[in-house]
Amino acid sequence: MSALLFEKHGFVATLTINRPESRNILGEEGDGALFEAAAARINADREVRCAILTGAGSAFSAGGNLKAMREKSGVFAGTPQQIEEGYKTNIHKIVRSLWNLEVPLIAAINGAAIGLGNDVACLADIRIASKFAVFGATFLKIGLVPGDGGAWILPRIIGQARASELFFTGETIDAATALQWGLVSRLVPPELLMEEAHGLAREICRQPPGVLRMTKKLMREAVGANLETIMDRSAAFQARAHVSEDHAEALAAFFEKREPQYKGR
Repeated sequence: MSALLFEKHGFVATLTINRPESRNILGEEGDGALFEAAAARINADREVRCAILTGAGSAFSAGGNLKAMREKSGVFAGTPQQIEEGYKTNIHKIVRSLWNLEVPLIAAINGAAIGLGNDVACLADIRIASKFAVFGATFLKIGLVPGDGGAWILPRIIGQARASELFFTGETIDAATALQWGLVSRLVPPELLMEEAHGLAREICRQPPGVLRMTKKLMREAVGANLETIMDRSAAFQARAHVSEDHAEALAAFFEKREPQYKGR
């Protein structure tokens, strides 16, 4: 059974981290390749308009494999140079694959999202959570730094001060605090989590798919660019959108008071 399940229903692709017996640990050998392949599959499929990421069982992801860390095995074996290379060629592939996903990504956080698991959740565009979810950036508690890029990821979601509080104390926060801090946008009963995620995905999928991908690309580029650069990119993307078939269909549907039928062109 794969450690990352892939399902597609209509316009929505669902990725499920599938190691429930270990609370969905991440960063095992080959995980980077799994996420890379799944992201490439989604990006290449023009039918897909939205993706959902969740975890099997009771956790979203409890992070890295502490047993392997203690035993210095797997990706944590070898010299510092070998471990560094393992992060770059495996764990960092998980991060880059999700960050570079071209369609909106919803994280449906069903339980604990800790360490790498928390940072993976933060790579989603939208995060919704079970009322019983727990979040933490607990790297320091096990004598590590956020080696997955979390020092860049987390502050952009909840701000520098709150990210510093999580990193420097190693404490976890409950779902209600995560909502208050803006780490998640809504809380739902656990039994309704995937229903809520799919409902949100369906709303997203009602948008014209080409400009949906362009809008996400603009938002991703805006993270590291100045206003003038994004203004130029926005004008270029908008010019393409204005001559698209979907733009014409959106206007026609508006004036004809009907649902648009988009073709992604």
